[in-house]
Amino acid sequence: MNSPPETPSAAERPAVTDAELLTAHINGDPHAFSEIVKRHRDRMWAVALRTLGDPDEAADAVQDAFVSAYRKAATFRGEAAVTTWLHRIVVNACLDRMRRKSVRPVADDELIEAAERDTPLPDQTVEREVSMEVSAALKLLPNDQRAALVLVDMMGYSVEDAAQVLQVPSGTVKSRCARGRAKLAPILSHLRNRTDLNRVSSAKGAELRDG
Repeated sequence: MNSPPETPSAAERPAVTDAELLTAHINGDPHAFSEIVKRHRDRMWAVALRTLGDPDEAADAVQDAFVSAYRKAATFRGEAAVTTWLHRIVVNACLDRMRRKSVRPVADDELIEAAERDTPLPDQTVEREVSMEVSAALKLLPNDQRAALVLVDMMGYSVEDAAQVLQVPSGTVKSRCARGRAKLAPILSHLRNRTDLNRVSSAKGAELRDG
């Protein structure tokens, strides 16, 4: 007599949503959370790297965030998308790290290499130059303004989605972005007329949004 086929785990079934994976994880599926990590780690890494400006700190923040999400999965109430919930956790992990200690300086080459690993872009010399200047300028902003600008201007999130991630009103996100842009404007004014800047930010933002 043939034994019945094994029921596939949630991660193995086609077209499983993030919310379904999280529910499966809560219910004891040993593979479900690994699938969530696989789906979202690159985007979480991008948020952490842009916010912290340091590959080592970003890697630690992402690890902290996923550990926290793993342990606190049962607290997810479905009031926002799972990806928004994960972004909130990783942004909080980044902000905690910035509050606890100063992020060590990092060589520009190291930062850009980590940010663009496995995703080569055309005309990398120009784009690396622009990215280095933007990354250095971001480090000069207060934490709250930097986090808002990373989500809205660099990751391409709407103000409303960024507000959900940061758990603040949309008006607060707009205000933080406006203040941050005002501080960056004189620092990056020499890039204003360079089409390279728009091309880099739009290409990178689309790439990160699309995963």
